[in-house]
Amino acid sequence: MNLDRFNLFFPEKRPFFLENAGLFAVGNSGEAEVFFSRRIGIGEDGEEIPILAGARLSGRVGPTNIGLLNMQTDDAAAGFGNNFTVARVRQDLRGRSNIGAIFVARQATGDGAGADNHNVAFAADGRWGIGRTGLVSGFVARTNTPGITRDQHAFQLQARNDTEPLTLTLGYLETGRNFNPEVGFLSRVGGFRKVEATAFSRLRPRRWSKFQEIRPHSNYRAYWNHDGFQETGHWHIDSSWELKSGAEFSTGINLTREGVVEAFEIYPGVDVPAGTYDHQEAQLNVGSNEGAAVSGGFQVNAGGFFGGDRVSLSPRLRVRVGDTFNSEWSWTRNNIDLPGGSFTTNLARARVSYSFSPRLFVQGLVQYNDRVNAWSSNFRFGWLQQANTGIFIVYTDSHLIEEDSLRPTRPDRSFIVKISRMFDALR
Repeated sequence: MNLDRFNLFFPEKRPFFLENAGLFAVGNSGEAEVFFSRRIGIGEDGEEIPILAGARLSGRVGPTNIGLLNMQTDDAAAGFGNNFTVARVRQDLRGRSNIGAIFVARQATGDGAGADNHNVAFAADGRWGIGRTGLVSGFVARTNTPGITRDQHAFQLQARNDTEPLTLTLGYLETGRNFNPEVGFLSRVGGFRKVEATAFSRLRPRRWSKFQEIRPHSNYRAYWNHDGFQETGHWHIDSSWELKSGAEFSTGINLTREGVVEAFEIYPGVDVPAGTYDHQEAQLNVGSNEGAAVSGGFQVNAGGFFGGDRVSLSPRLRVRVGDTFNSEWSWTRNNIDLPGGSFTTNLARARVSYSFSPRLFVQGLVQYNDRVNAWSSNFRFGWLQQANTGIFIVYTDSHLIEEDSLRPTRPDRSFIVKISRMFDALR
């Protein structure tokens, strides 16, 4: 549920792309990534695009890590397909250090592809371990989009010092106005400059016998566009208190700034005008021992929001029976009162899984989102063999609900059977 004007990041779930996924990760996760595998086989509106064929080679030869990927998709609706190529190399060095490079390309294929229908991104990255506690990391990237010649860069530099009991992090990230990784992920289009700093401490008090650990921490992040206008500022001040019983609670405040360049619709019929909004928000998070058979908790946020007020409540409940049955029930409710109107959003989710054995399981997910008035469900049966291979049967059903008749409409259903097997060709 997106109550902002920026892109949401959804992690990859498909096993084919998850294996050795860390090798292909270059950039800042969730904000500016040179390669994002969900761009392959999934359209801009979430529709499935058939993958005709593909192959991946990844592995290690001594201190050198190598990854190659090529996929061909078919997109009949657009009149052309796409071929995706990714090449990655990373050299491990002494002292937690490494250096690497990546090349990512999309090339339209077929009679309807047309001229100059392609995109290329390439980057170099590395990290330098300083002693046992220090680490400096970063990357520099550029994209090549037909018809664009300037401001296609991105780079990041981050320093971290991890000691007992204090961890300090400082970073800077910049993307150019025309940085366009079509096979990557970019949370904010049009370019931005980001500054971030974090201080995190772990204290284990001896006198207060009821507390296992106290974690006071603070984080500040700010974004400016290339015109010097601050689009986001977020200062989080918090302290987490962990009891020896396994229960935990945290109390914090958020000092926020939202700079809206262009008015946007946050909810049907409710607009947020352009301007700068400075607010404060209180936060409380409580949770019981997650190792128990029954556990739960809740989070409450209350404070200013785009010139108005918001109260967000998120209770959660987990129930497990031994190692076979697990379930998680959660609900997120936002009560929002803005100058342009008031509204409420609800997101309810239930996850259930049962394992007949370590290799045989069933899983279910049911979710309701009243922002778009939609129900969705996913059920999966798995029979694992080795390295996450085996037989999988998946049924997915999602549909919108008509407000007048409360009848389901526009159903989207799929039934998939997948069989995968791993073999050693050298034997």
